[in-house]
Amino acid sequence: MTKKAAALLLFLSIVFTLQAQHTSDIPNLYKRISLDIVQQPVGEVLEQISKKGGFYFSYSGNAFNRDSLISIAVKNQPVRDILDRIFLGKVDYRESSRYIILRSTLLHFAIEPETIKTDSKHYLITGKVVDVHTGKNVADASVYEKRLLESTLTNKEGYFRMRIRGEFQSVILTVSKEAYRDTSIMFLSTVTIKPEGYVYSDEDNSSYVSNIVERLGIGRFLVSAKQQIQSLNLAGFMARSPFQASLLPGLSSHGMFSPQVVNKASLNVFGGYTAGVNGVEVAGLFNINKGDVRHFQAAGLTNLVGGSVHGFQAGGVLNSVLDSVHGFQAAGVVNDVRMNMDGWQAAGVLNHVRKNLKGVQVSGVANLVSNNSGGIQVSGIANLAKSAKGIQISGIGNVARQEMRGLQLAGIFNYAKKMNGVQLGLINVADSSSGVSIGLINWVNKGYHKVSLSANDVFNYQLGIKTGNARLYSILIASATFKEGEKVYSAGLGFGHDFIFNNTLSAAAEISSQGLYLGNFDSANILSKAQLNVQVKVMKGISLFAGPAYNVYHTDPAVSSASGFKNRIGPLRSGVNRSARGWMGWNAGITLL
Repeated sequence: MTKKAAALLLFLSIVFTLQAQHTSDIPNLYKRISLDIVQQPVGEVLEQISKKGGFYFSYSGNAFNRDSLISIAVKNQPVRDILDRIFLGKVDYRESSRYIILRSTLLHFAIEPETIKTDSKHYLITGKVVDVHTGKNVADASVYEKRLLESTLTNKEGYFRMRIRGEFQSVILTVSKEAYRDTSIMFLSTVTIKPEGYVYSDEDNSSYVSNIVERLGIGRFLVSAKQQIQSLNLAGFMARSPFQASLLPGLSSHGMFSPQVVNKASLNVFGGYTAGVNGVEVAGLFNINKGDVRHFQAAGLTNLVGGSVHGFQAGGVLNSVLDSVHGFQAAGVVNDVRMNMDGWQAAGVLNHVRKNLKGVQVSGVANLVSNNSGGIQVSGIANLAKSAKGIQISGIGNVARQEMRGLQLAGIFNYAKKMNGVQLGLINVADSSSGVSIGLINWVNKGYHKVSLSANDVFNYQLGIKTGNARLYSILIASATFKEGEKVYSAGLGFGHDFIFNNTLSAAAEISSQGLYLGNFDSANILSKAQLNVQVKVMKGISLFAGPAYNVYHTDPAVSSASGFKNRIGPLRSGVNRSARGWMGWNAGITLL
């Protein structure tokens, strides 16, 4: 290759790499997709868009009618343009991380203050929230001061009362509720209102935190109805704080605002409910985080995280992460990760990764990876993965539903659809295999299934069932001599390897060990054999073979065979009337299938 060609190739590779990186950074609203929809519900159409774009939609049930039927045909169009055609300006869009938030543009409300009182330490505001179009009061709307992290909910009649302590020149109240446009109003005062330690910033701290944790059974159980309403209303807002402490969700230093705040340190006596952690969080019973957790989290019972975890997470019973984990998880019972795991998982019962694993899983009962496992799985009973590249070790069984590249070691059972490594267990099963299976039964569906009928210098009749592949196959052996006075019965196990020269001629190297029955069980009679057979294919499914064998026999010479059974196996040694230990022999037979 010339220097110019090499330089051109390097330049093109850099361009393509930057282009791929740029494509992956395209905002979700500007990703281009194609659709051809005829009379399908809006909800189903949004699901198709999210799958093609690789993101999620978030919206309330009041934003639009999910069951409305639409038809739309577009080719390589931005998501924003497609949404414009679907909603015709009745819904606006906000993008955050992996979400596109849809909110109705039809509903508006206003704040009508009634009482405004100030003194040297307090600022008291009361009033009501009304729907601009209908004039009706709005219940369960969130009224909050985003800079001061103070909030409340309107009651059933739409009224609110907020008392703020501290020093600050003004208060800006914002009202939020599902399906409504946010509304803000500023109150000026000669009294400065500012909590101790607060540092004002003009930065917009708003962001989006998913409310999915409230929809889960454990979330609904541990979070009160008022907090769930507040969280839904304020889904588009997130703030940050150096510290929070709580007794239970709602009884927090941030009050009802706690699920909208990311803290550097979070101490929860029984349980806490926050937007996330960027430092340390500890709870006596449980932690619930709507967003991400970074660095360290521990709870006596459970941790429920709506975002991702980067760092160390420990739960006495359960760790449940709805996004990905990069770090270490330890749970007394279950670790459950809805996306990818990159690191270590240790659980008393189950580790479950619903996407891909890159790291190590250790459990007392089972490890489950729904997609691909790249690393090590160790369990007391079972390991399961869609595809595995690495090691699976279990007390009972290992399963790779598609491909296994590495080692499967099980007390009983191994399965891989496509085996490209080593299986070691009593029973090994694969659909196809270019690797090695070692066990009592090795079955490869698209592999080696043969039956041999033969005779040798010890037995008149021998049956062998061979399964596996040409690289390594196992042999189940049953042998017998029925002649009166020479009777002997045997069963055993062997392994073999084929050397294939052409379509007609091959050689097989085999080793085996058999237990012999000579009319009693007073001694262990073991015959071990190493043989080399030359195999000639006569026609499809039929081959003839013959070759030399070396035999080694172990027995107790002091124990005699029963009447009618063979009393010596192999030739005499140096004229001494006892069984020989080793000798050359032969075997010949036919192979079917």
